[in-house]
Amino acid sequence: MSALPIDLALAWESLPALLQGLKVTVLVTVLPMALGLALAFPVCFARMSERRWLSLPAEIFVVFFRGAPVLILLYLVYYGLGQIESLRNGPLWLLFGSPLGCALVAFGLNHAAYMAEILRGSLLAVPHGIVEASEALGITRRNIFIWVKMPLAMRYGLKAYQNEVVSFVKGTAIVSVVTLTDLTAVANGIFEQTYDPFTPILCAAALYWAYVNLIRLAFAGWGRWLDRHNAETAIGASVAAPASSLSVGPAPRPVALGKEAS
Repeated sequence: MSALPIDLALAWESLPALLQGLKVTVLVTVLPMALGLALAFPVCFARMSERRWLSLPAEIFVVFFRGAPVLILLYLVYYGLGQIESLRNGPLWLLFGSPLGCALVAFGLNHAAYMAEILRGSLLAVPHGIVEASEALGITRRNIFIWVKMPLAMRYGLKAYQNEVVSFVKGTAIVSVVTLTDLTAVANGIFEQTYDPFTPILCAAALYWAYVNLIRLAFAGWGRWLDRHNAETAIGASVAAPASSLSVGPAPRPVALGKEAS
């Protein structure tokens, strides 16, 4: 069996266009992830609320946007919302009238639903005894959430978040259906021009692989930093504990040798 017919000259010639497509892929990854992360916190807190009028809409949001395929959401936003006349004539058309804006909304809502559940699971995984111990030390609930629960929850949910980000990056390959020229679209364009099915597609796959592994390395570094931070916080809390809280009773009186204590 002969080797794959990879044209190295075509690969080198196509590299600038592929890198331009990679920039669009990075943009379509970073912006929706930032929007999704910003939306995930209020959705998560509403989901965890004991008030049903808050938790029910948040639950519906999560169930719908986690269950709907991203391609369907992209079609609904790009093609469907354009049929609403009031939206076309309003200020929001600056967002929904562009392919990038539609991708931002569709991917951002999908990412927010997944992130809300990851965040909720991570917060619920924090041992209740740690929270009770912090309350016993007189730490306010706000500081407990910021300095105790959130760092631990971030560490617990880091692997799940990494998997979501990696899947999210690879899922952005569909944005070419709304005329965005991302990495996949550039590779397909080169294939249509040259009829070479291997060189552009394999080059795009290599760039995706490099992008995903850079994200993986960044998460590995973030995990090591969280481990150090949590350890330093625990050591600092133990050192800062008042000495009176460590004593178990009054110090014994010294007794002179050779005499009975009266």
